[in-house]
Amino acid sequence: MKFQIGDKVSVLDDDISGVIVAITHDIASVETADGFVLEFNSKELIENKSFSNAIFSNTGLKDVIKQKELPMKKQPVKRRPKERNQATMEVDLHIHKLTNSEKYMTNYEMLTLQLDTAKRQLEFAMKKRIQKLVFIHGVGEGVLKMELETLFRRYDNIKFYDADLQKYGNGATEVYIFQNIKPN
Repeated sequence: MKFQIGDKVSVLDDDISGVIVAITHDIASVETADGFVLEFNSKELIENKSFSNAIFSNTGLKDVIKQKELPMKKQPVKRRPKERNQATMEVDLHIHKLTNSEKYMTNYEMLTLQLDTAKRQLEFAMKKRIQKLVFIHGVGEGVLKMELETLFRRYDNIKFYDADLQKYGNGATEVYIFQNIKPN
């Protein structure tokens, strides 16, 4: 790089800067702010270009401030059309919905009836290619929920998770059935 006397420069590998006071061949004499004159090869120097005030002008500053002060609009959650329009099959596993006379049933019999209903509805949904099911099991002590999770783990082509909290509360599990699974 060609330097001239009076150029403001910095040393590349050192924390030294100053003004070129003399140039002989490829060697530049640099006077530091402390008044020392040091000699460097021109390949070791880089020119300090002063920034013009035009770069930092505040002509666009008002526009930027206005843009920042505008209230941010909430962006709607984007969902694929397939997910948005997909019907969800609901299966209510509360015992009073499954039988008329639970009065004389033991806890084991009630749980068995609920699990059989869940399995039957799950297989029905698979056969009819329904992708989403919500099993409403209630909160209770969590026995039915744990048994349902055990049932769901037996299937390779489904995933399950807690259903929409606003719509169902804590007492529902949503099941997603993957379609077009290729057999091994």
